[in-house]
Amino acid sequence: MDTLNALIMGIVQGLAEYLPISSSGHLEICGKLLGLDLDPEASLAFDVTLHVATVLSTIVVLWREFAPLCVSFFTFRRDSNFDTVVKILISCIPVAIVVLCFKDVIEGFFDKNLTVVGCCLLVTAALLSFSYFYRTRPMQEAAAHAERRPYKARDINYVDAFVIGCAQAVAVLPGLSRSGSTIATGIILGDKREQVARFSFLMVIIPILGQALLDIKDYVTDPAASSAAEIGLVPMIVGFLASFIVGCIACKWMLDIVKKGKLIWFAVYCLIVGLLCIIL
Repeated sequence: MDTLNALIMGIVQGLAEYLPISSSGHLEICGKLLGLDLDPEASLAFDVTLHVATVLSTIVVLWREFAPLCVSFFTFRRDSNFDTVVKILISCIPVAIVVLCFKDVIEGFFDKNLTVVGCCLLVTAALLSFSYFYRTRPMQEAAAHAERRPYKARDINYVDAFVIGCAQAVAVLPGLSRSGSTIATGIILGDKREQVARFSFLMVIIPILGQALLDIKDYVTDPAASSAAEIGLVPMIVGFLASFIVGCIACKWMLDIVKKGKLIWFAVYCLIVGLLCIIL
């Protein structure tokens, strides 16, 4: 992989990680268009590197929320922040089971199969549409007519955290948006939209950093055999920096989009791109 391709992939990851359009799916599409020929393990290693960059951008953008969570958890303060960390840990259980038990199966999907990506994008479009017509649109119409809201959005509870975690576990498939799946699931459950968005961005930190640590272990153990060796150090760095910088911008943008309830337009986008992937 050359530096320009790594830069393009990093920009795509930075945007698609936070927008509900599937970063893994768009990386697969982008890799196909650029003619990248990486084996599944190397492709997945590069994707994880880009995801780590966006995780760090999440920490930077949400630092005011992230720092108190760490303080409360590591000092064992039984406050709302400690409770939030417990919910995040609960949400990580499903994806941990999926990754540990089905890692080889997951890697098999990262082979630039646009049919799989297209089908998963259609599922993402359906999920976003359902969350809009089932929850967001009725609430907007009620507010416009000064009527009582059809439901009162609640805080995320432990059961909601686990269900949202299940959505994250399924979203390991390329084309099925992680942020879109988790945010839409939270909205369907009746949770507060802005709280769901922040929870969605925070809950991915542990799984991504965990996968990154495993990749680092493999590289330290045997650098020559590591899948990262096929990509090269400079492209890795360029992709990482591009993903981090663009991710900081996209994270702030997405928080505002979710607050205004405008996810339906991304459903239209996923529908169009998904159909194009299947047709082509």
